[in-house]
Amino acid sequence: MANVQLFRPRYRIDEVLAEVRECLECGWTGVGRKTLEFERAWCEYTDLPRALLVSSATAGLHLALRVLGMRRGWKPGNEVVTTPLTFVSTNHAILYEHLEPVFADVDGYGCLDPERAEAAVTTDTRAVMFVGLGGNYGQLDRVREVCDRNRLALVLDAAHMAGTRFRGLHVGREADATVFSFQSVKNLPTVDGGMLCFAEAEDDVLARTLSWMGISRDTYQRSQGAAYAWRYDVDVEGFKYHGNSVTAAMGLVGLRYLEEDNERRRLLCAAYDVGLEAVDGIDPVPTRPGCVSSRHLYQVCVRDRERLIQGLAQRGVEAGVHYRPNTDYPMYAFRRGAVPIAERLGGELLSLPLHPAMELSDAAHVTAAVKDAL
Repeated sequence: MANVQLFRPRYRIDEVLAEVRECLECGWTGVGRKTLEFERAWCEYTDLPRALLVSSATAGLHLALRVLGMRRGWKPGNEVVTTPLTFVSTNHAILYEHLEPVFADVDGYGCLDPERAEAAVTTDTRAVMFVGLGGNYGQLDRVREVCDRNRLALVLDAAHMAGTRFRGLHVGREADATVFSFQSVKNLPTVDGGMLCFAEAEDDVLARTLSWMGISRDTYQRSQGAAYAWRYDVDVEGFKYHGNSVTAAMGLVGLRYLEEDNERRRLLCAAYDVGLEAVDGIDPVPTRPGCVSSRHLYQVCVRDRERLIQGLAQRGVEAGVHYRPNTDYPMYAFRRGAVPIAERLGGELLSLPLHPAMELSDAAHVTAAVKDAL
């Protein structure tokens, strides 16, 4: 019986080892030449103006909110309109800054609904957090319009969106701050890490300082003169959120193959679409017309999810749930019942196996297993 994993990252091991070897041989594994090289390569790939490598996408989200709040004068208790249908780190980052997450409901794409988001705006609202679930663009452009009308910042949690384009342009230009993830099962996998991309240069400058404990000059900068410049200033409380050269080395290799791997994902998704088209009781989550998704996830809605999960497991197929609505958890239960679409989807969404190591025969096996198990 075939065993089809839900996720399996693809590493070009020899190329990765060659890039990492450069870091080890020169003795520089922290912030340095490789991190700067990866940031430049990411800007070139996405056509975004600036990028900062951070230790995780969660760190990037927290840092984005800290920078935007400092530069715009946010106060504890100010609100961020956000989605409940996401990994908890999205909304934990809001709490880290003593801001209040205000859940608005989602649309048929599984992303924040612009009309419901606008209805949730109050005089205390300062930002909107949009999550591109599974790589889907949803109605991000319309959420941007909501932010413009209400003079709100837009933070894009693009953890699933490395390679997502809308009308030919890579995502990120819509937001004041965009955060991508390079965690080990994402489309561009490293051990962990993320990229924080700001629209404004001043935000990027502050983020670089905050990402390394508030120190005015990082170790690499201080090592570039004839003698090591040991003096630095600390004017603001910061964090240890910076990326490192080993992550950057892995990311540089992964970026060379990101388009190839995403095309593989799209091919597999197309096979799923055909194979599941006439199957009763299962509905694939649609993508927005004009969106070329990264296809981090292939999600379907199924009414008897537990039965299907068990049936797939018996047939050698792993499946996953992305995600339980955050209102399921006690700490976010204050909005339970107020986001019915997200809560319904949270009870029906199922992620089928999807990764570039899969063959079309694996997709056919998964499709057959779904039909047998329903």
